Amino acid sequence: MQNQWERIQEAAAWIRERSGDAPEVGIILGTGLGELGRLIEDPCALPYGDIPHFVESTATGHTGQLVLGNLAGRRVVAMQGRVHYYEGYSMEQVTLPVRVMQALGAGVLIMSNAVGGMDPQLSPGDVTVITDHVNLMGDNPLVGPNDDRLGVRFPDMSEPYDRGLLATAEAVALERKIPLKRAVYVAVAGPNLETAAEYRFLRTIGADTVGMSSVPECLAAVHGGMRVLGLSVVTDSCFPDSLKPANVEEIIKVANGTQPRLEALVSGILAEMAG
Repeated sequence: MQNQWERIQEAAAWIRERSGDAPEVGIILGTGLGELGRLIEDPCALPYGDIPHFVESTATGHTGQLVLGNLAGRRVVAMQGRVHYYEGYSMEQVTLPVRVMQALGAGVLIMSNAVGGMDPQLSPGDVTVITDHVNLMGDNPLVGPNDDRLGVRFPDMSEPYDRGLLATAEAVALERKIPLKRAVYVAVAGPNLETAAEYRFLRTIGADTVGMSSVPECLAAVHGGMRVLGLSVVTDSCFPDSLKPANVEEIIKVANGTQPRLEALVSGILAEMAG
């Protein structure tokens, strides 16, 4: 039985044989960024089902392939679609692609997601940058025996989202006139949406937005020494005193409407970021 380290190295070696130069930046093309892959130059697209130990995404709108190439002057490795804990996968399976990105050479992880907005200052269609998070998923990818080759036993989380990358994101947003707000993100397991009482609780403990992903990937990335930037698309308002049933078609429409702004923002960040 292979251990986690061996699975990561086998997947990375398989990808390396097919993709050329090592990537500098890993990108998770979640909601709002799903089509960014088309801008990657000289792409090498590898379906998840072909990559050793990768699992396939079952989420709506997630293509399910790894794309390596050049974007805004950087060598990148991009996940077109993530896998979620609620799909029935283990935390190790959810975070394996991030571990492999790091093993390939990526020192930065940029990811996007869809969130419900609980802060009254947030509206559907807003884009936020994650400043901090709360993990309420009931699990953690770092649970279990620690492999020191992957990271330290007790990784520090005083700065899970890199302040330098956050500053670059805000500078690019200002220069390109892209509205960008700050938010504390809380991750829950899903797949159900929250009750009014749960939204009220989540807001009380300090969260501005809520979603069902990203925190496991952040934890694995920080454990491996990567710098992380998280961007969120607010797809619906989650106010407990005026809660309405979610409209999936409307949520998708809102998410798609943010695509040009998110693509411009990420391209600008890649071009401007240091290191």
